[in-house]
Amino acid sequence: MSEERETRIFMISPDSMLTPDQLVREVHAMGKEVTAKETCYGTLVEGSRASVREVLAAIREKYPYDIYSKVRAYPTGDPRRCRAQHGTRPGYAQLEAEWEALPLIRQGVRACDMGEPFEIPKEKEKLPAEEFKKICEAS
Repeated sequence: MSEERETRIFMISPDSMLTPDQLVREVHAMGKEVTAKETCYGTLVEGSRASVREVLAAIREKYPYDIYSKVRAYPTGDPRRCRAQHGTRPGYAQLEAEWEALPLIRQGVRACDMGEPFEIPKEKEKLPAEEFKKICEAS
């Protein structure tokens, strides 16, 4: 990737109502000279660094808590990474872990913006079998 071009991953939080199709259509509708490719987790946006940053700013303004972005090391369709060209997918497990954490990040950022405290939710405890049995028998 040159200093002039940038490829960014725009990941949609899994608890968002926004879909990858809607996101890629939004990017295309902006009319910027960028390439947008729909993915299972959002979209890849590639173009001049200035154009990509303009798109990012507009998307963040419209969807402040739904979209998270980071620079991608390889351009869209790069044969080293593109599955259509039998490329590998290293880093996908990391991307998946980041995607799963987005709902908590979303809640935390929103709370900070609203000036509210945010506590990480506690892990749900398993319901003891006896208690479950009482619930089932009560009906």
